[in-house]
Amino acid sequence: MVEAGVKTALAARVESLGGCEVKAGEPLAPLTSVRAGGAAEALVRPRSPDALVALLKLAREEGVPVSILGGGANTLVGDGGVPGLTLKLPGDLFPEVADVGPEEGRLTLGAGAAIVRLINIMRAHALVGAEFLAGIPGTLGGAVSMNAGTKNGEAFRVIEAVEVATADGVGWLTKAQVPHSYRHSELPPGGVVTRVRFALRKGDVVASKAVMDADLGYRKRTQPLSQPNFGSVFTNPPGDHAGRLIELAGLKGYSLGRAQVSTLHANWIVNLGGATARDVLGLVTLMQQRVLEQSGVDMKPEVKRLGDFL
Repeated sequence: MVEAGVKTALAARVESLGGCEVKAGEPLAPLTSVRAGGAAEALVRPRSPDALVALLKLAREEGVPVSILGGGANTLVGDGGVPGLTLKLPGDLFPEVADVGPEEGRLTLGAGAAIVRLINIMRAHALVGAEFLAGIPGTLGGAVSMNAGTKNGEAFRVIEAVEVATADGVGWLTKAQVPHSYRHSELPPGGVVTRVRFALRKGDVVASKAVMDADLGYRKRTQPLSQPNFGSVFTNPPGDHAGRLIELAGLKGYSLGRAQVSTLHANWIVNLGGATARDVLGLVTLMQQRVLEQSGVDMKPEVKRLGDFL
């Protein structure tokens, strides 16, 4: 179990590399939107691409596990904490680049930047096309790794290329070189997304804003955005909705410890205050079991798990 506030030999080795901010035994619950879970053995924020590559080399050579923590919006950290390196890329690790022409534009942002940053730059340059990403929490790197989206679209619809760092260096991959599907993408083994390039088009900014405002209004009415949560618990089965199946199984509003199946949307789990990862994961398991028994559907969790679950 990783103990909060305890400095480890691993953290000391990382510090010796230079070029990184290192925090040993750093509690991770405050860095996740569901506000649950344990500490990182070493939470590391690289200050340059070279420092990131050096970290990945150290991890490969010494067999140290590496976890990536983006905005923490779709992440559940185990109560036992996260061993090894937990990497969190600063939002300003890379400069933003806007290459905008009369009819289209390409925006390149760092993976550690919040998704909302893309939306703001898109609007500033009178570009459209990524409206469906508005309101989704988390970082652009997370949007790549889980192919984030809504019923109106997914990230890879507007992604042109992805830059990835490995222990061997940093390089760009085209969209076609990154296999992706519903809420999933396949990056090179050990790869960390560093930058993302989006291809957008010039369009009606007023209409674009109206679409985003309407979508955000709908989410506020139908999702428990005011409570700690990690977003949708399960992907929607083909031709159906996870929330409908969970409600049909009688679990809407059901609590386990301080975690609760939301009374507003059954495919969301909220932290009522003081919930443990064990509470949350127990609910996830129960939801799967009950839906399988009731409807015969084996639901697939959407949330990313990090670390040791007690």
